[in-house]
Amino acid sequence: MNFGSARKTALFVFGTLAACGSFAFVFQAHKDGYRDTPILPGQKWHVHDVDRPYPNAVVPGKKLGDAPSDAIVLFDGKDLSHWCQYPQNNENGTPVEPKWKLVNGTIQVAGGTGNLYTREKFGDCQLHIEWKEAADVTGRGQGRGNSGVFLQSRYEVQVLDSYKAPTYADGQAGALYGQWPPLVNPQRKPGEWQTYDIFFEAAKWEGDKVVSPAYVTVMFNGVLVHNHQKLNGITAHAAVEPYEKIADEMPLFLQDHGPSHPLQFRNIWVRKLAGYDQPEK
Repeated sequence: MNFGSARKTALFVFGTLAACGSFAFVFQAHKDGYRDTPILPGQKWHVHDVDRPYPNAVVPGKKLGDAPSDAIVLFDGKDLSHWCQYPQNNENGTPVEPKWKLVNGTIQVAGGTGNLYTREKFGDCQLHIEWKEAADVTGRGQGRGNSGVFLQSRYEVQVLDSYKAPTYADGQAGALYGQWPPLVNPQRKPGEWQTYDIFFEAAKWEGDKVVSPAYVTVMFNGVLVHNHQKLNGITAHAAVEPYEKIADEMPLFLQDHGPSHPLQFRNIWVRKLAGYDQPEK
C-alpha cells in the first residue's frame, strides 16, 4: 500500500470520528492498562487501571492568560452581563444592575456605589483577573488604589499599589488580607497591568463543624506568592474572624473601597474545579 495514501485515509477516518463525537469511544476501546496490579492507597483504582476514566479534554487559550475552553468568561471587555450589585452589599438581597463603568474594554470602579458581584456562584475554582492602578495614584498605605478580590464573598486577596509604597505586610497587594503577606512582592509600577491567577479550595463542613479549612494558591504576575496556604477564617480588618457556614457556592466580588480608588479590571475568567476521575463528557 502507498504509505502516503494510507496516512491520508487514517487521518480522514480520525477526523470524521472526532467531528462526530465518536473519537472518545474509539480511543477508550484501545486503552492500555491492567486489572491485576496493586490498589493505590486511598483510591479505588489499580496502578495503571484500564478502567480509570481519561481526563476530559480542555482546549487551552491561544496565549498565556487567555481563557481555556471550559472557563466561564466573566468579563471580555464587552459588557457587564455577568455582574450585579446589591443594596447595602447584601448578596442575599435583590440584585440590581451594576453601576461600575465600562471604559475602553475595562471595568472601572465607580467608588461609593458598592461592591461588584458575580451573578454566578462558585466554590472550588481557578480565577484569572487582571487589574491596573491609575498611573498617577496618590495617597499612602491603604489609600493607594485599594480594592480586593473576594472568594465566596468572604476571603480577600488584596488589590493595592504596593510598588515601593509601604503598608502593613498582611495588607499589601497579593496578601490574604489580614492573615498572610505574599511570599514576595512582584508588583509592577502603577499604570501597568497586574495579573492574579488564584486557585481556591473552599472550606468543607460536616454539620456545623469545619472538617477542612479553605486553602488559597496565588500567582501574582506569574510569581508564586501563596502556596496552598490555609485560611484561618474570614478575612477582616484589624480582627480575627472565625469561619462562617455558608453555601458551597457563593458569588465572587470586587471591592469598592470608596471614591478615591478608581482602578480598572479586565480579562476575568473562572473555572469550576471538580475532583479527579470525573465522568467523561
